[in-house]
Parts: sequence; C-alpha cells; structure tokens
Amino acid sequence: MSYRLSLLDKSPIAEGESATHALHRTLHLAQQAEAWGYHRFWLAEHHNSAQLASPAPELLIAWIIGQTRHIRVGSGGVMLQHYSPYKVAENFNLLASLAPGRIDLGVGKAPGGLPLSTRALQLGVHQDEKGSFAEQLALLDGWLQPAALHSDEETLNATPQPARPANRFLLGASEESAQLAAELGWQLVFAAHLNGDRQLLERVLGRYHQLSHGQRALVAVQVVVADSPAEADLLVSNLRFYRVTVKDGQSVNVGSIEQAERYVRQGGYHDYVIEPRTPSLLKGTAAQVHAQLEALHQNFGIDEFVIDSPVVGEHARLKSLELLATHRLVAA
Repeated sequence: MSYRLSLLDKSPIAEGESATHALHRTLHLAQQAEAWGYHRFWLAEHHNSAQLASPAPELLIAWIIGQTRHIRVGSGGVMLQHYSPYKVAENFNLLASLAPGRIDLGVGKAPGGLPLSTRALQLGVHQDEKGSFAEQLALLDGWLQPAALHSDEETLNATPQPARPANRFLLGASEESAQLAAELGWQLVFAAHLNGDRQLLERVLGRYHQLSHGQRALVAVQVVVADSPAEADLLVSNLRFYRVTVKDGQSVNVGSIEQAERYVRQGGYHDYVIEPRTPSLLKGTAAQVHAQLEALHQNFGIDEFVIDSPVVGEHARLKSLELLATHRLVAA
C-alpha cells in the first residue's frame, strides 16, 4: 500500500478517571503507535473541557519526544488566534532543537473551546493589533525560517534556531486554507474528520495541488476498526455532533446539543442555527477500512491519512488502532 498512516490524539478522559490517567494513556498510545509503524503522532488543543486533557500540545510534545525514539510528534494543532506568533515560533524552535527532524507544527483556525475560554485566552490582547489569521500565520512563518543570527540588539530572532526546523502544516477544510498554505509553502491538512463533503474535498485538494506546484495534502479522517462490521457499528452507535453556524461569526462543531447551547449562550449570539450532523467516519474491519482508504488514495491522490479515533473506551480504542496498523503491515 502506498499511503502513510499517522495518528491524532485528544487525550480523552473516560468517566470516573483522572486527567493524569488519560495523559499517561496518551503517552502509552504514542509508544504503541511508534511500535505499530504510524508515521506521526499529533496532539490536539482543547480548552475548558472535563472530557479532554490536552489544552497545551507543545507541553505534551516535549514529554512524549523524551519517551519515544523516532516517531514524528507534533500539534494538530495550535490554535493561533489565541497566541503571539513569536511565542509559538520560540516554542517550536525549542522543540525542534531538542528533537531534530522529529517535530511537526500544525496550526488551526478554530478556537478549541467555547467563548468563555476564548475570552480568557485572549484577555488583554488588542484585537486591532493582531491582524488577520493570514497575517498572523505569515509572521509565524517568518520567525520559523532559519536565518543568520545577529548580535545586534535591534534584530529580532525566535531563538534557539534549530538546524532542522519543525515541519509546518495548516489545518483547514476550505479553498481559502488551501491558497494560504500554498502561498506560504506549508503543507495542507484537510479536516475530513470534521467535514466529509467529497465534492469539497476534491475542490480543496485540487486547488492546493495546483497552487503548491504538485504538493499533496494530508487528510484527517475518523476511523473505527473492529473484528466485525457489527462490532464497529456498535462502537459508533452513540456518536453525535452538532454544527453551530453563527451569522457573521465563526462556525464550530461540538459533541452535544448541550455544548451547542452553551456556545451560543456564552457568545451572546442571537442569529444562529444548530444542526445535527452525521459523523464523517470510516468503519468496519481492518480490511474494509483499508479498502476505503485505498479508494480515497486512488481517487484523490492522498498519500497520508491522519487517523482520529472517536472511540473513548481504552481497550476498544487501542485495539482499533492496532488492527488498522498491523493489518496494513501484514498486507504490505
């Protein structure tokens, strides 16, 4: 098979367990992913959530690179709207200096939480000075570029400057994201785990391929693998998500109607629509899922998939990801 598999983890906290347990499970999963042959292991960023234990992927990256050997580790992604591009560049230049050739910086546009956490993260920030997301990303890109260090105190560098900077990825699901990624020379990651529209996928991947002079985007997909199709169906039977669309505002996906209602309450929105959506996922046995991945690879030229597992149960989640990886290794 001619496509790579990578893994995205959100550090889910199961009912009745501690964040400490969830985070140690994330470390164990990274070590297992390395043993199973996954190419990358990415950490998501979510705020003010009792169900997810990863508000700071850069901290988890530092922890995980010290306890793995060769797997690439990165963010999927840093929510740039909340932070200084200069500080993000410093963080990832430092990580790339600690683990040369192993660090990925994925950047996203989403807030990673509801309006209460967004306001807290941006407390004291002058929005008129931040500029647009595209301007922030361009600043970040400039500070990540290797340059000759100067002792001149008037020159600003994001130090330390690593010999092998972090690989750069833009997470998105729009033609605007494709254009921005291509303009800056970043690799696009299409969020098919959040938007499974095949026509949109084709348009965005095609536009990125054209504008980037032949680069291929990665595609994030939700995957559930089990020993039988019936078992896979059972694992996804309770999965739900909702799309909140705010007029003249940012649209978000949330995991429950309660979260959707909290989002509009916290934001003080009055003109909005909450819609239930069917999760976009691939499910079945390992052979069935790989057949679906192979079809996507053939139809859209996708060379790497970032796997997001929506399964919360520890044993079922590990088994799902192992079945996917080991079947692929045997088949190859």
